[in-house]
Amino acid sequence: MIMEFLSHPFIVRAIVCGGLICLCAALLGVTLVLKRFSMIGDGLSHVGFGALSLALALNAAPLPVAAPIVAASAFLLLKLSENSRIKGDAAIAIISTSALAFGVIVTSLSGGTNADISSLMFGSILAMNKADVYISACLAVIVITVFVLFYNKLFAVTFDESFSKAAGVNVSAFNSLIALLTAVTVVIGMRIMGTLLISSIIIFPALTSMRVFKHFRSVVISSAVVSVVCFIFGIFLSFVFEIPAGAAVVAANLLAFALFSLKPLIVK
Repeated sequence: MIMEFLSHPFIVRAIVCGGLICLCAALLGVTLVLKRFSMIGDGLSHVGFGALSLALALNAAPLPVAAPIVAASAFLLLKLSENSRIKGDAAIAIISTSALAFGVIVTSLSGGTNADISSLMFGSILAMNKADVYISACLAVIVITVFVLFYNKLFAVTFDESFSKAAGVNVSAFNSLIALLTAVTVVIGMRIMGTLLISSIIIFPALTSMRVFKHFRSVVISSAVVSVVCFIFGIFLSFVFEIPAGAAVVAANLLAFALFSLKPLIVK
């Protein structure tokens, strides 16, 4: 069954591409969860839905249209959270619901089909091609490089922005960098996970690892491993039981969260 599973080129592409995306999402997700900004992935995914709907209506390439729109929305969310009375979750709710409504209207007016809506919302492993693999590999290299080179500063910004500013760290620049990388990860990951499920690969691995590990580095490493393993297992479940890949990946992450939650209970 495993040999048959790996004999399909589109599945191999999905595993490579999705695994790299999950690795990036997990690394970024630890910082976002600890900064209590984990729902930014959900908000940006809704913005991505609107952007992809616009791209389909214009018969344009999805990535060049969606990437700048989602990136701009990430910076807008960041600025609203920092400098406005509209804080974090409220800002995300306003932007995400508005973008979702815009996407539905555009799809309806352009004569979009139910298949288009289903593919955008729930993803499809058939959408992955060789170009996506190369893009995902470049993104993974960038995210990993950022984490390795700026690990100490990211650690400081994550836990204490005031101390980081006092120590001379450009907190705004690092927050903007995290927002940009998250936006790009969401845009690329939406094709395989869908707009409604992409935030799960940002939130679940971090929360799962935090059930067992307490140190930042341990949580980061565990999140990366858990995310990739759950994605591969989810794709396998999708192949065996013929269920949507995105939903199967979320189910695998939920199972991992439940298993990791057992250890603290057993220890107690």
